[in-house]
Amino acid sequence: MTEESKTIQQFEYKAEMKQLLNLIVHSLYTHKEIFLRELISNASDALNKIRYRLLTDKDVLDAEAELAITITIDEKAQTFSISDTGTGMTQDELINNIGTVARSGTLDFLDKVKEGKDTVSEHLIGQFGVGFYSVFMVADEVTIETRHADRDSKGYRWTSKGEGNFSVEEIALDHRGTTISFKLKDEAKEFCHEYTIKSTIQKYSNFADFPINLGTERVNTVEALWRKNSQDIKDDELNEFYKFISNDFDNPLGHLQLNIEGTGANFRALLFVPKTAPVDLLRMQQEKSIHLYTNKVLIMDDCKDLLPEYLRFVKGVVDTSDLPLNVSREVVQSSPVMDKIRSILTSKILNLLKSWVNKDKEKYMTFYKSFGPLFKTGVNSDYNNRDKVIELLRFETSLRPGGELISLKEYIAGMKDKQEAIYYLSGDNRGVLESNPNLEYFKKNEIDVLLLSDPVDVFVVPTITEYDKKPLKSIDKEDIDLLPEDKVEKPEDNLSNELIALFKDTLNDKVGNVIVSKRLVDSPVTLVASKDGMDPQMEKMMKFMQRDAQFPVTKKIMEVNTSHPLIQNLSRKYIADSTDPMLARCIELLYEGAMYIDGNLPASADFIKSMFDIMKEATN
Repeated sequence: MTEESKTIQQFEYKAEMKQLLNLIVHSLYTHKEIFLRELISNASDALNKIRYRLLTDKDVLDAEAELAITITIDEKAQTFSISDTGTGMTQDELINNIGTVARSGTLDFLDKVKEGKDTVSEHLIGQFGVGFYSVFMVADEVTIETRHADRDSKGYRWTSKGEGNFSVEEIALDHRGTTISFKLKDEAKEFCHEYTIKSTIQKYSNFADFPINLGTERVNTVEALWRKNSQDIKDDELNEFYKFISNDFDNPLGHLQLNIEGTGANFRALLFVPKTAPVDLLRMQQEKSIHLYTNKVLIMDDCKDLLPEYLRFVKGVVDTSDLPLNVSREVVQSSPVMDKIRSILTSKILNLLKSWVNKDKEKYMTFYKSFGPLFKTGVNSDYNNRDKVIELLRFETSLRPGGELISLKEYIAGMKDKQEAIYYLSGDNRGVLESNPNLEYFKKNEIDVLLLSDPVDVFVVPTITEYDKKPLKSIDKEDIDLLPEDKVEKPEDNLSNELIALFKDTLNDKVGNVIVSKRLVDSPVTLVASKDGMDPQMEKMMKFMQRDAQFPVTKKIMEVNTSHPLIQNLSRKYIADSTDPMLARCIELLYEGAMYIDGNLPASADFIKSMFDIMKEATN
């Protein structure tokens, strides 16, 4: 045995080491590329330590050395190494730090996993050893060469196959820092290609504090803007950063920079509101929104738990030191830190939108016209911020030109004296809404009505039962309020009552009831929902969504305008001959016409044929 071999010390792992490595490789890390993120993160930690020490102590080894990380690959030999000029490790640190993963608490942790009581445990996540051992996903044997920053330190080599043991030996090393090297497994040989290394660094570690060099080329070129003071950031930098993280070609509509401390969560964030929405806005949940970093190292490139779904249009970065590096998605979802960050982000974004309302209405309207359909869903999904979202809703109305939107507060400010409710009408588009017979009374009396043509509106607005003590009411329902002067009951007309009775008999079970209308002005009849019935537009959408099922359709209420000339003509015909078959045919046609206007006529060809038959008879 040589003198050199006598200096090699062998260390045995505990029996559960193989189980733990299997857990790390197959449960903790989903993708092999994570090993590179972990090694860069460890190198960054070592560089941060020496940088901090150098602030007060220049008596260190290689005091003038550049603080950097260097990766070297050999595609032909299939080898990989990563070096840093960080603080390095002593022999004890090398043994204890790298061996931590297989020491205290490991057996208890494994027992919990086996019993199903724990997933990837928080007390192991984030420890240096766990991150380092991810390297065994891509290598069978790993070597670490390191020397501590103290001038009188010595160099050491650590070697292991990640199984039962590792060895440590003293070596001659003339510089400070750590180098980790290994030969890549065949199934991981893509990591000796420059493109793979560059793309992985740009994905996970692009904002590291220190240069990451692949040979002589620096790979991480984008600065972590969220860590700079807002007054030091130029607009061009913000625009380029936004485009980098979002893959958008346009500049953002606006941004929000946060530095939160001492609120139960410590984090920095740089968030952006895009200028335009994708074509299919409600599928935006599938797009990446917020990148989650811990100390500038990416741990999730799309952290859906950081924002409620109705704010998923926001793009950006959140960086916190309150989460460990190797956090699992399950831990993220159950973390009180994440709940706090989510709450703060939601509140700050809503405040940003409110500030646009107050200071830059044009910018807010650009946002709302792009993202309104998604944003509105917050009324039903975010009860903590429901009132804030409602204040930010905007609507077209019947008394304003198309495209002009107002808030509920503005609607109330323009209400007529003695008006008791906020009225709305839903339909496919403004043209259809403006021709709806149920709007006639409101047009005549210049009462404003919210016009809801966005499909999302029918799921949102009916849930806002009241605003500023004013009820919201659909004018498509029978229990609509009128102005006080229109509520006076008119003397009953026996002829009208008899004609209404004929309508009821003729339509039989097609309608729930027939009543004299107080809302119609120019139209002879209309169909409305019952007081407790579903909004007609909502019913139409439900029927569409359940088109393969038999959706139960509620019977409508027919309202008859007894002052209309056509109804007056029917009255005279009824006086002349109450058994005239033309009466029933006209009533049927009126009903089908009302159904047609509602968009619910099942057989329009029959309706047209009936209309032609009556016209032919009338012109004989």
